[in-house]
Amino acid sequence: MATPSHGVPLRALLVALPLLSLLIVFHLLHRPSPLPPPPLRPHPHARASRRAEAAAEEASVNYSPSSTPPPPGPTTLRHVVFGVASSRRTLPLRLPLLRLWLRPPARAFLFLDAPPSPPPASGDLPRGVSLRVSADASRFPYTHKRGLPSAVRVARIAGELVTALEQEESSSPSRRRPPPRWLVLADDDTAFVLPNLLRALRRYDHREPWYLGARSESAAQNAWHGFAMAYGGAGIAVSWPLARRLARALDSCVLRYPHLYGSDARIYACLAELGVELTHEPGFHQIDLHGDVSGLLRAHPLSPLVSLHHLDNVYPLYPGMDRTRAMKHFFRAANADPARILQQTVCYDRKRSLTVSIAWGYSVQVFKGNVLLPDLLAVQKTFVPWKRGRNVTDVYMFNTKHVPRDECKRGALFFLKSISSGKGKTETTYNRQPPRKCLPDLIPLRNLSLIKVTAEQLQLIPGKALRRHCCDIVPSSSNTTMDVNIRKCKDDELIAMHS
Repeated sequence: MATPSHGVPLRALLVALPLLSLLIVFHLLHRPSPLPPPPLRPHPHARASRRAEAAAEEASVNYSPSSTPPPPGPTTLRHVVFGVASSRRTLPLRLPLLRLWLRPPARAFLFLDAPPSPPPASGDLPRGVSLRVSADASRFPYTHKRGLPSAVRVARIAGELVTALEQEESSSPSRRRPPPRWLVLADDDTAFVLPNLLRALRRYDHREPWYLGARSESAAQNAWHGFAMAYGGAGIAVSWPLARRLARALDSCVLRYPHLYGSDARIYACLAELGVELTHEPGFHQIDLHGDVSGLLRAHPLSPLVSLHHLDNVYPLYPGMDRTRAMKHFFRAANADPARILQQTVCYDRKRSLTVSIAWGYSVQVFKGNVLLPDLLAVQKTFVPWKRGRNVTDVYMFNTKHVPRDECKRGALFFLKSISSGKGKTETTYNRQPPRKCLPDLIPLRNLSLIKVTAEQLQLIPGKALRRHCCDIVPSSSNTTMDVNIRKCKDDELIAMHS
């Protein structure tokens, strides 16, 4: 039975329902969104607090405690002050050596035990050098049985120099000279290659507490006096902030260590109490050796030569010269190419089976046959130990090898004759040093008399690793001369006879 209809027919209602649904959906999608509520106005104190927090956050990002201001410009000679230990007796003997390496704008203060008599003429002292008489140190005890009490006077040079310069700075603050960055302590028989010293110092932030130097070459000397200290004759470099701390504490340290032997041991002890350890720089050389040190110089490490000490205790560096002439000759080469002086370069002549080892600016050795590179890098024991006696051990802080007693079994030896430079290149020549105890028929390579070496001036880039250079022997029809060209090694090149 069908349901009776009342008003709107059922069929029309069913048709209208979908259209009504579409209208509702359309209205919901296109109606305007409600306006956001008005923002709450913060209290004035709250606004200030938020600005302070934002500023603090920005400061924490841009100026964090780990960030540092830009580094200052490179260290120059104007930033280095030398404190040189001398005496009234030794000063006249050492002035020729000091004039060879000391030059403006470096400043040096020579501390004497008494006023010089007679005083040196103005032209005798290198420019930038001032003479000072050390303060009386007799109140400080010295109990070492074999040493000299002058070690106390020499140790106190660091304190006296820093105090004097600080007083000078406070009395004339408008002076043009920049403030010191490094204090370098040495003896009056020490010679520095200043460009190489600067290169070593520039590797360190002078605002930090640095203590730089080198140990003795003698293992026995290190065993007696200590492996942890910088030996004073080779030179001790102390950053200026550390030097100021050292100056304030030095006298109290000297009182605590009357039993130590030398001034360098007292400096080390005081720096150790300040919490600073030695940073070893292999270019500093104490030369605790006697006799012929040519074997040491011919196998110098890749680090540039910084200093040489005890030059009055070894043979002249070049045969046939006195010490003064020999050092002048040496510094002609050192001034022409400081970074390359004594740098060892090895090359091989495969056709004639020859090995050539060059210590630039010093000497050249030529050997018959194939001498392997590690054997050439070892130091030839041409010298004798610093201490002599039955109980002295012939042990050193580097690899060594014996020199054949028979001169006829040694390589041909050449020493620097002349040097010329220009347009970024140098040309050095080396003369034959004939053996004295070898018959002419047994002299190795007896016809070879002169070697000419050409090289570009060595430019060392900060932060770049040191690498040994290679060389080529230029083909020649003459058996009396040899031409060698030093160059950079290729990336995969081996320094070997057969590679």
